[in-house]
Amino acid sequence: MDEITYAPLTAENFGLESLDKFARRQHVKQCWRRVDGALVLRPVEYIEDWTPQERRDVAAQVLRAADGGGAAFGAFSGGEVAGFAALAGKRLGSRGQYADLTLFYVSQPLQGRGIGRALFGMACAAARDMGAERLYISAHSASEVMAAYRALGCVEAEEPDPRHAAEEPCDVQLEFRL
Repeated sequence: MDEITYAPLTAENFGLESLDKFARRQHVKQCWRRVDGALVLRPVEYIEDWTPQERRDVAAQVLRAADGGGAAFGAFSGGEVAGFAALAGKRLGSRGQYADLTLFYVSQPLQGRGIGRALFGMACAAARDMGAERLYISAHSASEVMAAYRALGCVEAEEPDPRHAAEEPCDVQLEFRL
């Protein structure tokens, strides 16, 4: 297996085509849903996979985060993007206490190798440097995704962001105390 290297993402090492080979395929079988105020695991089956255009759109979002006062980090294996994380430049919360982790993905064949944990650590360090007290995550509700966030120490957000909740009503709003 190729060595994994990490670097801040910039226009010099990341472009619109950088995610063209990124494996964002996930066979979802169960998702967390809010029922009477509590999160309940429900059978919800579908396959999530990015189209070529969605890959380019996500790459553009990464570049906007890196250029717009936020931060973006990448993991590379064999010259390809193995994973990435991006923080938006705009803070969330009533006191601006949250840095917004807008993107956080590891390529499917490379999951389980600690890449996500390393990228999450880089995002946390950048959020601290931005003066944030917490990381905010509007997380996909799939059982595996939620298990990964919980393993990182994330909990339900004390102050859910209304925009995120409205844009992705099935997401679970999480936070991580820095």
